[in-house]
Amino acid sequence: MAQGQGLDLLLISEQATPPVCKIVDFGQFRYQQQKKEKKAKKNTKAQVIKELKLTPKISDHDYNVRLKNGIKFLQKGYLIKIAVFFKGREMTHPEIGKDLLNRYKEDIKEYGDVSTTLTHGHRTLYFVINPK
Repeated sequence: MAQGQGLDLLLISEQATPPVCKIVDFGQFRYQQQKKEKKAKKNTKAQVIKELKLTPKISDHDYNVRLKNGIKFLQKGYLIKIAVFFKGREMTHPEIGKDLLNRYKEDIKEYGDVSTTLTHGHRTLYFVINPK
């Protein structure tokens, strides 16, 4: 029947009894599949991570600016990564950075939840916050 119509026979389900086939123009079928895949790919949203950098000696004003930016990013639906960078001898007192991150966590808990534990990198302490 497919040859008589000048079309192709497409195997849909091989496991069914009897096997299910469809008579289609294979070129048109592939084109439609590619369009569906493109549309599905277009609708997916990549997760964006915004990073906010702090230092142990940050001033109150700078801290408040980072806090407001963090709230703004969470309200837009972004993940935020809060990192404390240590320079030179600041690394001998990591508890200052931990206290700063805990303070930030408490100030922003209305807008987001901490998704990772406190992580130590090379000269950094950080964690990631998800929006609520």
